[in-house]
Amino acid sequence: MLDFTIGLTEGVAWPWPIAVYLFLAGISGGAVAVAICVNLFRGVHLNTPIMKAATLIGFITIVLGMICLVLDLTNPLFFWRILVYYNPTSVMSIGVMALLFYIPLVFVLMCVALQQEITSVSWLKWLDPIISFFAKFRVALDWIVLILAIAICAYTGFLISALIRFPLINTAVLPALFVASGFSAGCAATKVLAAWLFGADRHGSDLHVLHAAEWPIMAVEALCLLMIIIALVSGNAAAQAAFAAFTTGMWAQVFWVGAVGIGFLIPLALSFFVPRTFTAIAFDSGGVASGPLTATFMLPFAMGACEALGGNVMTDAFGLVALVAMMPLITVQVMGAIYVVKSRHASQEPQLPDFGDNEIIELWEAC
Repeated sequence: MLDFTIGLTEGVAWPWPIAVYLFLAGISGGAVAVAICVNLFRGVHLNTPIMKAATLIGFITIVLGMICLVLDLTNPLFFWRILVYYNPTSVMSIGVMALLFYIPLVFVLMCVALQQEITSVSWLKWLDPIISFFAKFRVALDWIVLILAIAICAYTGFLISALIRFPLINTAVLPALFVASGFSAGCAATKVLAAWLFGADRHGSDLHVLHAAEWPIMAVEALCLLMIIIALVSGNAAAQAAFAAFTTGMWAQVFWVGAVGIGFLIPLALSFFVPRTFTAIAFDSGGVASGPLTATFMLPFAMGACEALGGNVMTDAFGLVALVAMMPLITVQVMGAIYVVKSRHASQEPQLPDFGDNEIIELWEAC
């Protein structure tokens, strides 16, 4: 029998606040790092809508993440002790030191980026000289925060990869995967907030750079996952057993065929061949379909039916939400593929209307 408790005497149980922190910290570090990289790519240190959105996201998400960490402590009121007592050989202590510098510096960078908005408020005008003072050190501030932001993304990867009990995550590739995932999530959040709150031009050069960065970031994520898979296949007995758990059995088939194949690869492949209007409607429909009707009616119905039949609610009922969200991505884009095929056989290919960015599109208008 394999011994999965090597190096640990007890199992590690991390509740949901830890998972939320990992997500929020990744968004924070990724958003700030991406925005600074865009400025450095252009050789400037400007307060662009991208920078404003990224610093605002970075500060808010890291503060919310720290609240989750503090609330998860056995004695939350004693959180200050970890800020005083350090162990330089501990990954967690190094991460705390990075957070101790990152949080105030990203706040300062946010104030510098949002100086115009902050000082436009009458009762905050007194902050103008203070912010202007910190703005003099903008170049150094950008570089320091960039390094710390990347460190925040990688820190949790280093921390989790130290758990030798779990071969799947006990790999040196995990920090790189966390950095790439943080960049991906932060990039998406920054684009949405920059366009919505700070009026960034959806077809402008800054957003174009972020759009262009999506595929390289996804390629790095895929490469990291490939290296983890290779490490499991060629690893020791525990690693091979972990790989077998993901590739054999009924639930492995459901995951790879259903979630990865049908839920991810098919909609992604269709998006390359169908008109952009159909792709936009499909992804918007996926988000809408998994909303009020699914959460308030179909999900409780599935949970009741599952309990009546003696099934497991956690494994047999909650997949309904994913199924409902997945189907519009496929069906609407399949309709777009049919449209493309029929238009090629027509004597004159019909032209889709030129819809605006903020225009509501009815499905019958796109057909």
